[in-house]
Amino acid sequence: MQKLLFILLLIVTMLPFAAFAQLPASGLPAALTTAPWSAQWIAVTDAPPKAYGVYHFRKSIELPAKPATFQVHVSGDNRYRLYVNGQQVCFGPARGDVYHWNFETVDLAPFLKPGKNTLAAVVWNYGDEMPVAQMSYRTGFILQGNGPAEKVVDTGASWKGIRSQAFTPVSTNLYTYFVTGPGEQLDASAYEWGWETEEYDDSKWPQASTLSPGLVGGLFEPWYEGWNLQPRPIPAMELTPQRLASVRSTTGIAMPKGFPQKAAAFTVPAHTKAILLLDQGFETTAFPVLSMRGGQGATVSLRYAESLFVDEGKEVAQTKYKGNRNEVAGKAFIGYEDRYLADGGEARTFMPLYWRTYRYLELAVETKDQPLTILDLYGLYTGYPFQMQARFDAHRPELNKILEVGWRTARLCAHETYMDCPYYEQLQYVGDTRIQALVSLYNSGDDRLMRNAINQIRHSHGLSGITQSRYPSHLPQYIPTFSLWWIGMVNDYWKYRGDEAFIKAQLPVERAIIDFFETKQKENGSIGVVPYWTFTDWAEAPGWKAGMAPKAENGSSAALDLQLLLAYQAAMPLEQAVGVPALAEHYAQKSAELKQTIRNLYWDSRSGLFADTPDKTSFSQHTNSLVVLSGVVEKEEARQLMQKVLTEPRLTQATIYFKYYVHQAVAKAGLGDKYISLLGEWRSQLSRGLTTWAEQPEPSRSDCHAWGASPNIELYRIVLGIDSDAPGFSKVRIEPHLGDLNEASGAIPHPKGQIAVKYTINKKQQLQAEISLPAGVNGTLVWNGKEAPLIGGEKQRITL
Repeated sequence: MQKLLFILLLIVTMLPFAAFAQLPASGLPAALTTAPWSAQWIAVTDAPPKAYGVYHFRKSIELPAKPATFQVHVSGDNRYRLYVNGQQVCFGPARGDVYHWNFETVDLAPFLKPGKNTLAAVVWNYGDEMPVAQMSYRTGFILQGNGPAEKVVDTGASWKGIRSQAFTPVSTNLYTYFVTGPGEQLDASAYEWGWETEEYDDSKWPQASTLSPGLVGGLFEPWYEGWNLQPRPIPAMELTPQRLASVRSTTGIAMPKGFPQKAAAFTVPAHTKAILLLDQGFETTAFPVLSMRGGQGATVSLRYAESLFVDEGKEVAQTKYKGNRNEVAGKAFIGYEDRYLADGGEARTFMPLYWRTYRYLELAVETKDQPLTILDLYGLYTGYPFQMQARFDAHRPELNKILEVGWRTARLCAHETYMDCPYYEQLQYVGDTRIQALVSLYNSGDDRLMRNAINQIRHSHGLSGITQSRYPSHLPQYIPTFSLWWIGMVNDYWKYRGDEAFIKAQLPVERAIIDFFETKQKENGSIGVVPYWTFTDWAEAPGWKAGMAPKAENGSSAALDLQLLLAYQAAMPLEQAVGVPALAEHYAQKSAELKQTIRNLYWDSRSGLFADTPDKTSFSQHTNSLVVLSGVVEKEEARQLMQKVLTEPRLTQATIYFKYYVHQAVAKAGLGDKYISLLGEWRSQLSRGLTTWAEQPEPSRSDCHAWGASPNIELYRIVLGIDSDAPGFSKVRIEPHLGDLNEASGAIPHPKGQIAVKYTINKKQQLQAEISLPAGVNGTLVWNGKEAPLIGGEKQRITL
């Protein structure tokens, strides 16, 4: 038993390193791309193909010596973990759809030894309780050796497999849209402890059943249907040990000194119920790791919550207020759950198959005739391995705190895909993702998850030509306006990264989206009735419904017309540069017509504002900001309009998501110096103890929504003024808007290096700037209408 504990702890300890055994996607041997793989997808014999289940697979091989390299390609459906000699090597697959099913490439050599070696995999299917973001064909597992020496491990009839009888799904009703999948219950008495190690006796395990050969891309092999495999386009997820910060309350037991900031064993006596409320100190996404011994018959529950809810003495379904997130007194715990049923073993470690989201973690133990000892409880943080490469300093701690919280939010909402929120949905929505992708570029410079997102949304198109609003998703949803923002996202990539071949691959879908809207246009170019959910923002005001902006009976809506206009403008340079120039001309003509129509339909001379509908009874920050962003008004007219947007209280106010566009319009209208003063919502959230940005103003369902991380773009793009001035960031425009700051400095990553700036306002109110651009990248510094050229590869000192 002690050896088993050592093995389990070794697995956990090595996770942060072992997970990076995954290799970057590279060219496969031709034999694996032009013909079916020799490896077969396998399943447990007679197991239901699509029902909930957890499955264990094994194969042992003999090696004469430890190999220098031993590359394999591996995937599973729904998900898998791969072990070699008891050590976890990788987990996956990165989420995709059945026609773009990812496989990981890993080198097993570091885990192999001379003599007997055991490869093992746990594969699980969520069945009917599958997360909405999870797509699936059926339960299956495949592992393919890269070359002749590695084919000895190919999956097929030489593998063995069983269905575990220890797992049961745990459903939790959170009385809201909660679609991340079930928790899990592990019955330790039914679990095959040590099944993944080489010492385990699998002689009674049956052979696995074969399903079909592995097929890469669109290879066809009569008459197999199933997964179209592709190399994983993103790196392995980060795994880093993370201690909990504090115990906030206990019942039924006293805590040892130092726990949970360090390991400290404590015992729950027999016939005792103990409850611990643990606080991470900030929201996180992690695998909780719980080690224990003894306690036969005890039930151990782990529950997870972003925050606690104000206990209003009502039914749980009516509880929605959270108050200050740091406070626990007078609060109710509402969260989803995992359970562990103890078997009395001397060394047991429970870690759920999938990661959990929490700030607060409730550990509840109810023992029977035996005491149970908790050896340790901590987390393994996981997420996309972004590295912060930007810096900002203005001697304003508040601004740095906003950046810190924004970066945490962005990281928790970035795993194998971007996701709107890690707690409730884990879905890659276009509206969220566009903002998240720019946070990634400005803060880390890593564009791989952005490319992945653009491609995945492109893969979803089909209904009349538009894309789905979120993807991957086994439950289709269509938000036509998000298809328009996807075109904007492609333009963002063009602006900051270039890559003509990548952009060109997106253009057929861009054209289909615009064609969808053009079929809905009236003679004057205004859009008529558009089907599906035309979401704009979570604003609440007369005429707004479920986030949809007001519209006339004939469908005319300024918000929709303006979002189409912006899509035309985003598509034009793409078509001109790498597509069909005639289409760029067509879009230019349609844009000019639509601009005039918008003026004719929505301008209200009495208020000096653009209305939401032709009857001019409602007005919003949304419409008027989009008017400025699309160039319907410019220069002094735009400036005056945005002054009203910021000061007219009767306008429907943008919520957290759409403030991104409002702030962009503020900067475009020449009012960028106001930006720092417009962060009231973010200051308010800090005062309420949030450690990540909320989805909406209070009461917010989600406490972690990365569309709120837009300050992690704009403190660099608006305040420091660093922006691309040509496709691929090949030229730079630096136009700082310091507001009431007298000095500021910072840097962002650039495809060719780093852009660094340092500003001071002298006594003459002149800007003294030190600017460094990467070699070969030139630019322009702009300040109060004056311009100065910037030369790449040199640190320049300029006074304007």
